[in-house]
Amino acid sequence: MTAPHITIIGSALAGNKGASAMLESAIQTLSPRVPGVSFTLLSMYPEEDRAQNSYDNLEIVAAQPRQLGVTINSLALLYRILPPLRPLLRQRSKAIGALAKSQVLLDQGGITFTDGREKFLLYNVASILPAMFVKTPVFKCAQAIGPFTNPVNRRAARFFLPKVHTIVTRGAKTHEFAEGLGLKNLVAGADYAFSLELDGTEHDEVAKQFDLSFFEAGTVVGLSPSVVLQKKVDARDGDYIGQTADFVTHLLQSGRKVVLLPHSARDGSTKTHNNDLPLCREISERVGAHKNLLFIDKELPSQQLRFIIGECDLFVASRFHAMVSALAMAVPTLVIGWSHKYQEVLEMFDAEEWAMPHSEAELGALVKRFEELSEARTEVAASLQRHLPTVRRRSLAQADLIAKIVTDGAA
Repeated sequence: MTAPHITIIGSALAGNKGASAMLESAIQTLSPRVPGVSFTLLSMYPEEDRAQNSYDNLEIVAAQPRQLGVTINSLALLYRILPPLRPLLRQRSKAIGALAKSQVLLDQGGITFTDGREKFLLYNVASILPAMFVKTPVFKCAQAIGPFTNPVNRRAARFFLPKVHTIVTRGAKTHEFAEGLGLKNLVAGADYAFSLELDGTEHDEVAKQFDLSFFEAGTVVGLSPSVVLQKKVDARDGDYIGQTADFVTHLLQSGRKVVLLPHSARDGSTKTHNNDLPLCREISERVGAHKNLLFIDKELPSQQLRFIIGECDLFVASRFHAMVSALAMAVPTLVIGWSHKYQEVLEMFDAEEWAMPHSEAELGALVKRFEELSEARTEVAASLQRHLPTVRRRSLAQADLIAKIVTDGAA
């Protein structure tokens, strides 16, 4: 029996804490299901990920976009067509070595093969093609795919997605898009981050950095802005920073407390990819200092962010996995989104009425919907609690599917 090994791509420890939540959920759920399993993460941010890696069974291997698209894919193609080179390629390339010894590749891209995101299509393909060349099964963890009306995206999806071993759809709309494409390798699931467990140290770790007495009195509203949404709003001549700052000001003037929380953050970087910190700093500066405004002004682990979100009474999310954490902690949440991926998750909780497309989230409408959520807070929280066990079971089910592939492959 060969040693069980899993390679993962599309997630990270650093930067986007939704990606971190998916990665850590996989490690948490698969380690007890597959004794002795080890993992390799093909990382877009290898140095940052190594600095944050606390898992003894996780190795970080560099796979930045250019390196992945050119070097790793080329070496994988050579591995496929020139068998005599395989021992050398396994030895000289950590990425090829990891894929070759893995029983499965987990693709944890949150949204792939989707109309309107054609600029990411090459990366979507490059993420799974090396495993296909090496003949390692590809398992797409719960994610959004589709729609497929764009001819380029549709052709790519129709060619590559049937070759994937299993695609876990993250909601009803994604499942509908996938079935419409004729895919048969589908399992209806829920986002892997719903399986993330807190370890009990979060309170003390957060308390070392922030005064948690902030949450002891009054109504606390968490807010997670998104630089992705900022670009979409500003592209239609909106003012995302000004609008968000005005909303925070409204909350403060209403007597509430506000936690400004970047759910995607890269300390020490001014780049905005997977980094809402610069955006949140601008919003905080626009609002001005206030005793009832707490700015989480640093990169925190995904579990600590989930703990903070769970301390809030209400939440307003634009980052997808900030929404997931709020739902996982049964915090009534108003979602301002840009894709079907938000709506289909809210539907699992019968909470889809609390989704707003960004095109409709002008300040007046946003305040109105938030105040309606605030009035319905008790009923919404109860509904979230009622649906959580089912959603968590759907999330955990993919761990059992992956474990079977690994165990069968190792045998």
